[in-house]
Amino acid sequence: MRCLKCGSGACIEIRRHRAAYCEEHFVEHVHKQVTRAVRKFKMFEPGEKLLLAVSGGKDSLALWDVLLDLGYQADGLYIDLGIGDYSARSREKAENFAGARRAALHVVSLPETYGVNVGYIAKKSGKPFCSTCGLVKRYIMNAAASIKGYDAVVTGHNLDDEAGALLGNALSWQVGYLRRQSPNMPASQGLVRKVKPLCRLGERETAAYCIIKGINYILEECPMAKGASSLAYKDVLNALESRAPGTKDRFYLGFLREGRHYFQGGSEEPQLRPCSVCGQPTTAETCSFCRQVQRAGLDPLAVLEAIKNSGA
Repeated sequence: MRCLKCGSGACIEIRRHRAAYCEEHFVEHVHKQVTRAVRKFKMFEPGEKLLLAVSGGKDSLALWDVLLDLGYQADGLYIDLGIGDYSARSREKAENFAGARRAALHVVSLPETYGVNVGYIAKKSGKPFCSTCGLVKRYIMNAAASIKGYDAVVTGHNLDDEAGALLGNALSWQVGYLRRQSPNMPASQGLVRKVKPLCRLGERETAAYCIIKGINYILEECPMAKGASSLAYKDVLNALESRAPGTKDRFYLGFLREGRHYFQGGSEEPQLRPCSVCGQPTTAETCSFCRQVQRAGLDPLAVLEAIKNSGA
């Protein structure tokens, strides 16, 4: 197996591209795929301030490394949900990377802010763990970007993630989610722009990138995600990809190119207004985050103060 670019021994084969690369040219390939996605979907411009949600995993750390290599002003945001040793190890990975690259990292910790973890909030509010986790992360990401003056929130969702989400939304005909599924969600009514520059790269590629660049990331998935439907959708797509390389590309990128416009229009987007408690955008008098945190007997404004004090 030879490198497509230089003919030397290849370290990785990417079957959907009918290509293989040596280490040097694979890194170049990853940089080019991110650059292509940023330009194609008009995600951000040089000079804009980017807030990257980092988990300590391969995708977010690989993306952070790429954005820094490409010269973007990308600061990290780690949200410590207090999920036992998993959160402690993933936080350590994020902090170690930030230190090694001399990059700015904001840390917002539920245990340090409230003395409890996300599981406590879910239990007290009567909501499922994963939905509570997602709610907390989305709220903190948007609030942190808004308070700290960032132009966009950047996440490490890769091609596997996006194709899996698309399959789940299509199987259930979640028209609202299909309408909004995009690697670039523009700013709107107090919501900061949210972008996904890894949408052209699979998780196998981000893992290989981390190995080549010597990036130490947490290997295990969140222990609370076991049995999640999203993992089953990924398994289905992996099986199809093994038989027909390029399936995920054709499915997801084809949807963005040819299918997404069929779900545009129709019902109007809901009007947002400032939450009566915290001021963040919501469709109701009080936002879901504030309601859920208050049901757990906690002060939702404390997390906003934690964001303000999260030096980076």
